[in-house]
Amino acid sequence: MKKQNAFSNPLLASGADPWIVKRGRWYYFMCTNGGNITIRKTRAVTAVAQAAAVKVWSPPASGPHAHNIWAPELHYLKGKWYLYYAAGASGDLSTQRCFVLENSSKDPTRGHWIDKGKIGDPEADFFSIDGSVFQYKGKHYFIWSGTASDHDNIQRIYIAVMKNPWTLGSHRVQISMPKYDWEKIGGQVNEGPEALQSPAGTLFVTFSVSQCATDDYGLGLLRLKEEGDPLRPSDWIKRSRPVFSKNVEENVFGPGHNGFFKSKNGKEYWLVYHANSHSGEGCGGGRSPRIQKFTWKKNGDPDFGKPVGLSKEIPKPGGE
Repeated sequence: MKKQNAFSNPLLASGADPWIVKRGRWYYFMCTNGGNITIRKTRAVTAVAQAAAVKVWSPPASGPHAHNIWAPELHYLKGKWYLYYAAGASGDLSTQRCFVLENSSKDPTRGHWIDKGKIGDPEADFFSIDGSVFQYKGKHYFIWSGTASDHDNIQRIYIAVMKNPWTLGSHRVQISMPKYDWEKIGGQVNEGPEALQSPAGTLFVTFSVSQCATDDYGLGLLRLKEEGDPLRPSDWIKRSRPVFSKNVEENVFGPGHNGFFKSKNGKEYWLVYHANSHSGEGCGGGRSPRIQKFTWKKNGDPDFGKPVGLSKEIPKPGGE
């Protein structure tokens, strides 16, 4: 029998590109379902499965964001909720771009979502997905995965400062592209960038590597130099090894497309990600959302450890 203060992964049987954000007493969970955007609202992050999936947006029948609704992320900025997602005009994935919705309601599962349109660099309107937002030293930045041109098939990580939650205030700057062999399995891929600040204030960006259909989909790490400028590529240092990868012994394959959140008591750092439970399951519905606590190394880097198996009991986040 499972201990009352313990849980085991996954949070749901299926759900790629998971995202968790905490505001006040509530956690909000999202993931890719392909057809629309839903939000689950819960007081306990380990009870996501018991929370209703509230549909907050459905795509139009046609247009630039009518198909392939991917990787929704919810952010509270300047007193309103903003929802970032990727979508395309057709089944042709080269049409994928990043888009923004706005909601002034205090509860993102209620109120009206206003379409704020596409967000990106107008002078580099190419394939772009996995948009995310972070604040660093008083400025908001938009970070995403994209290609250098319409003819490029290498996914890179780009960043720009934001003018407002739906408009960039600078041109895009590339801060990462596949360099090591472990970033190129099945395809040259850097995607799903997520910012993370250490307790000491150091800025990191995790990103997913290799093609998602492979068992070797995992996480790489960028670290901003002390007093570095996020818009200066040379100020980012890439770790030479993946920081989170498959755990064959525990039957965890392709762990990636992560996010971060803190426990209810505010004392613990947690990682949310998706993974497969069998080799060769690829980019399909077998990917399920999982969470686990992580700590910090003496050198200041995050220590994510190994992805835990589904049968392992894990202490619930502090405060649940």
